[in-house]
Amino acid sequence: MNFFKRFTAKTNAATAEPRPVPMRQLADDIYVSGQIRTEDIPGLVQNGIASIICNRPDGESPGQSDFAAIKAAAEQAGMVVRYIPIVPGRAGQKEVDDFAQAMRELKGPVLAYCRSGQRSSAMWSYSRQQ
Repeated sequence: MNFFKRFTAKTNAATAEPRPVPMRQLADDIYVSGQIRTEDIPGLVQNGIASIICNRPDGESPGQSDFAAIKAAAEQAGMVVRYIPIVPGRAGQKEVDDFAQAMRELKGPVLAYCRSGQRSSAMWSYSRQQ
């Protein structure tokens, strides 16, 4: 059973209002997704995600969960969180280096998220080319 199916099954059994986080696995130690919410954290922990990288700048969309709230919930759950905001069209070598360093230092599996998962996927890909 793949990770997403396991995540959905466990989340459905554990909550009255399931909200599975659609994730795409890029490698054994990295998943990407769109925006997460604080209430997603317990399900992520339950399903083995150990660390989070946020690639979405705060205030990008109305109603978006801000990084401080995600960080607080994740740290309370024992996760490590990094904030590497990627403004569309403005990512440079510093962001790639920061992502690569985070991947070296964070315990996996890691979930990297942005609005849709595309920026996080790109950062992972670029960081692997170094």
